[in-house]
Amino acid sequence: MVALRPLAWSRGLDAGMTLDWTVLVPLKALPSAKSRLAASLPPHQHVDLVEAIRADTIAAILAATAVARVIIVADQASDFGDLGATTVIQREPGLNAGLAEAAALAAEQWPDSGIASLVGDLPALRPEQLDAALHAAAGNPRSFVPDASGLGTTLLAARPGVALNPSYGAGSAARHAEFSVELPAEAGLRADVDTAEDLDICRAIGVGERTAAVLASFATQP
Repeated sequence: MVALRPLAWSRGLDAGMTLDWTVLVPLKALPSAKSRLAASLPPHQHVDLVEAIRADTIAAILAATAVARVIIVADQASDFGDLGATTVIQREPGLNAGLAEAAALAAEQWPDSGIASLVGDLPALRPEQLDAALHAAAGNPRSFVPDASGLGTTLLAARPGVALNPSYGAGSAARHAEFSVELPAEAGLRADVDTAEDLDICRAIGVGERTAAVLASFATQP
């Protein structure tokens, strides 16, 4: 994993804010990412859609006032485009090991910031929804937001000095609930996309600009 460096756009605390956050976003390299979604789309549409969902998710995170910096945690070297985030390549295999490694490195470099991991497939996420969750998370050692099903986890957060202890995978919400406080959250922060049905739910909520454009282009393709 590469060393992290402060980003040019990293910002300090806004008035009245007591804690800022480093947000870790785990992303798998294409075309292997989102395999269940890929089953319902031609290969080129799958790639375009996943890239758009990621771009909208990262844009919403960066626009949240509580977020100081975004770190993409990648399973392998890949071109994630100009998303405005630093990319690190994990050394340890597996989602949880990679996030734990990145969290430890971030805690060393930015010890006064909270650390949160957030899934990268939230096309309906709005900055104010993430801000509300992170402000609530600042009052707890560890906290989490379950996905729409109540089984998975979209957000896991830890205050400075507290290990993140990610335990993603099937049934992660129950595991995170054992040592974290569950936070209330609006639909956009809970609506991750693994299947075509998930995408329909996000469209009903309202997706970001990039995702909307890609979905519109699909309607005009033969």
